Amino acid sequence: MPSEKPLVIPIFIPHSGCPHQCAFCNQSIITSETHSLPDAAFIQKEVNDFLKFKGNRSHVQLAFFGGNFLGLPPKTIVTLLACAQQLVRENKINEIRCSTRPDTICESILDITKDYDLTTVELGVQSMDDGVLEQARRGHTQEDTRNAARLLKAYGIKTGMQMMVGLPGDTPQIALNTAMTICRLKPDFMRIYPLIVLEGSLLTRWYRKGDYIPMELAESVSLVKELYKVFTEHEIPVIRMGLQASDLLQDPESMLAGPWHPAFGHLVFSELFLDKTLGEIQKKYPVTVTVPEQITLIVHPSSQSRLRGDKNHNMKILQTRYPRTTFTVKTNLLLNREDIVIE
Repeated sequence: MPSEKPLVIPIFIPHSGCPHQCAFCNQSIITSETHSLPDAAFIQKEVNDFLKFKGNRSHVQLAFFGGNFLGLPPKTIVTLLACAQQLVRENKINEIRCSTRPDTICESILDITKDYDLTTVELGVQSMDDGVLEQARRGHTQEDTRNAARLLKAYGIKTGMQMMVGLPGDTPQIALNTAMTICRLKPDFMRIYPLIVLEGSLLTRWYRKGDYIPMELAESVSLVKELYKVFTEHEIPVIRMGLQASDLLQDPESMLAGPWHPAFGHLVFSELFLDKTLGEIQKKYPVTVTVPEQITLIVHPSSQSRLRGDKNHNMKILQTRYPRTTFTVKTNLLLNREDIVIE
């Protein structure tokens, strides 16, 4: 796999192949879903449209998202993979990926993918605590995830995992335990999503009755920050934090509650930068009264917004912590994006 970020062309199969109704899933969308699965003509058109924005990227992936791809009937899986494989032969894409539930991974299903360039599978793990999975009505156990990870590695398929924070019955400690358990499974990358209460879900009823209280945004950001640190320490890349913006999530009638923010990942990185900045200041000036009246914070240009924080939030915290000090931000292209220099 090349080090550059590939162009990922998403082909959505909304809720197709899902055998269960999770408590957090928007059931009204499922029951009213009238879209048929994409055919070869639709996939060809989507790929051609996306390739116009390829830029200098040399690697292209076609991704079946939004449903339980490997839970589809085997004939349907083969039909869709054959459509994608034709695009590989035409040199329009390089490989295929999909998202699926852990309990749909088995040898018979993986065997039918062998003739196609399905190189990456993302597992909707959500939690590695059976009690949390049961309360969320996931319909699978942590053992299903362990088996899926083992089989995917045996078949040489790159494995991504998705976990969710704020599930019913979940706690920060359980979430951290989930992260540590996932690390032992050695996935190739991670996504972390905060749970949002969507209209039409079972969770909606629990929320309105007061049986479920969603996480506050600040609490969720701080927890995801700690999870990010766990995965990073184990050299597992976190490729996304927070849900992508969509019309559904920005519709107040659909999104009832929860830690939604259009730049959730940016908030996490900003908090990480704030922690690092405070740590560097305390390391350099362990006695508060020795902190000078002028401090310059130097970062890579691409990290300036993370250092400042959302709406200059981090700079306000620094000013409150050190009221006698004036902080100035400068940039230096020679620095790594994670570095900060205190002068």
